[in-house]
Amino acid sequence: MTAAAGTIPLTKTPPGAAPDPKLLTSLRAEIRANGTGAETRSEYAASLLAALAERSDPGARLGTKVELREWCEVSVGTFNEAVKLTQSRGYITSRPGPGGGIFASEQTMMVRLGNSVLALDGSATAVADAVRMRDALDPLLVDDALWHSSATDLLAMRECLESMAAAVKSEDPTAFIRGNWALHARIAEVSPSAVLKSVYLGLLELVEKHTLAVHATEAQPLPEFIAYRYRLHESLVDAIETRDRTRALELIHEHNTTDTPT
Repeated sequence: MTAAAGTIPLTKTPPGAAPDPKLLTSLRAEIRANGTGAETRSEYAASLLAALAERSDPGARLGTKVELREWCEVSVGTFNEAVKLTQSRGYITSRPGPGGGIFASEQTMMVRLGNSVLALDGSATAVADAVRMRDALDPLLVDDALWHSSATDLLAMRECLESMAAAVKSEDPTAFIRGNWALHARIAEVSPSAVLKSVYLGLLELVEKHTLAVHATEAQPLPEFIAYRYRLHESLVDAIETRDRTRALELIHEHNTTDTPT
């Protein structure tokens, strides 16, 4: 799991600068203190790399493989496996050659919702994986909803939107996120594909299972963020109702890739 945000220095590593040694020491201490004891050495190293990437600006060079392996205090094979895990979760990129090394990747808000904003009772990396997989399936389910939604389905989606709007009004981000998931689950229920529906709902269940609450971060005030996300989801349901496929797919792309209002 990643370290608790409140106990790690918040100064980010900008592109072109090396990570602060104090940050590296603090991150390692936090990961050790918060580890479950059941994780493998590669998972431990992956958690370190993910935490460092989260505390760095997108594109920041985190170090060479040799430097970071020594920091993680693991073997070459274990570190290489950790790099693969962390890359697959969208935190880092690895570049070969002179000037290469390991760099922090751009992360969407939804990935951060799986790691920084959501207060979790389980593995943050597992939640991040589930969010990424869910995002990949969203266009398929939206496409199905465009052609198979009945009047009853659309009414149920509007009811989910009403719950989300109430959460925006009361500035309750936890209620909003749960209403958001309920809407996505309702859209998934429209799909005639039992396999697709089952996989997607299973991913949503995993995320919900490990979520305790939603907290603000310094990146963006949550009231502003959830108001924007409400408008986006309302437009998505409008597009589904009017069978506007181009607009619906544009919106789901924005949903999964954009952090702030456009």
